Amino acid sequence: MIEEKIFVAGFGGQGVVVAGNVLAHAALEEGRYILGMVSYGVEVRGGASHSFVIISDQEIDCPIIDEATLGFALSQAAYEKFKTKTRPDGIFFIDSSQVSNIDPAQTTGRIIEIPATQIAREVGNEKVTNMIMLGAAIQKTGIVKMASAVKILGKVFKGLRKDLIYVNEKALQVGADFMRQKR
Repeated sequence: MIEEKIFVAGFGGQGVVVAGNVLAHAALEEGRYILGMVSYGVEVRGGASHSFVIISDQEIDCPIIDEATLGFALSQAAYEKFKTKTRPDGIFFIDSSQVSNIDPAQTTGRIIEIPATQIAREVGNEKVTNMIMLGAAIQKTGIVKMASAVKILGKVFKGLRKDLIYVNEKALQVGADFMRQKR
């Protein structure tokens, strides 16, 4: 059985839930089983936020994630809270534009730093930081196919302006390109 346990953590307004939804829907598009949960801080925008996603090739028995195979920290507070929640053989993507105090000795999993907020500013929209991180992770891990993630953007952003689909698709590609160059 292949089962991936993922967390995406940051603060409200960073698209933590959207990134989890894109990942979950892309896996569903590929015929896999998914389970997801989200948590919002009191303030929603600006408060702590995280989403958990489990992707499996079989039905999922337990919704609890003790140790993730893949993690994302989009803020310093998220890093501090989740730095020991990735399995030792897992991968922990950290937005190095937002997280400045990384202690590898105190962090589980393989750390991959992506200056995602900085890259998002360079492409003209800081709100796509989440998709840059997700694009890098898809490129590195193959957790879902990029085509599946792109395809479901229309579902995740249903009813919203079509330019949101385009800018998020572009951000996924920018993240993937960054990861290809990082090798």
